Amino acid sequence: QMQFVESGGGLVQPGGSLRLACAASRSIRMVAVGWFRQAPAKERAAVSCISPDGGIGGGPTNYADAVKGRFTISRDVDKNTVYLEISSLRPEDTGVYYCAADLASNLRSSCSMDPIDYDYWGQGTHVTVSS
Repeated sequence: QMQFVESGGGLVQPGGSLRLACAASRSIRMVAVGWFRQAPAKERAAVSCISPDGGIGGGPTNYADAVKGRFTISRDVDKNTVYLEISSLRPEDTGVYYCAADLASNLRSSCSMDPIDYDYWGQGTHVTVSS
């Protein structure tokens, strides 16, 4: 099994930035990792994902339309960690941010943005964007 620990969340003013980290308990080399967020009383939705890198340290990525140009996902396979840099933050970015692994990612042409495809989830880190 795979376990995740998310960190880096907190209170930030509009227009600010945070760097979220997702530390995995084992290698993330061969799985896709997604970042998701959930606001109170709303469905969990993907914000970004990164595909397996084939052993060279990087793979194709996807972003939700709402965060394109503002969020950046990256992977450090040597540290078993995926990062999400979130910038130009707005109050609507507030929520609990989760990372997750898709064990079937090698069957897909690109990483999935559907939460149902993900198998292992962290406990989340809270992000609050407020003046």
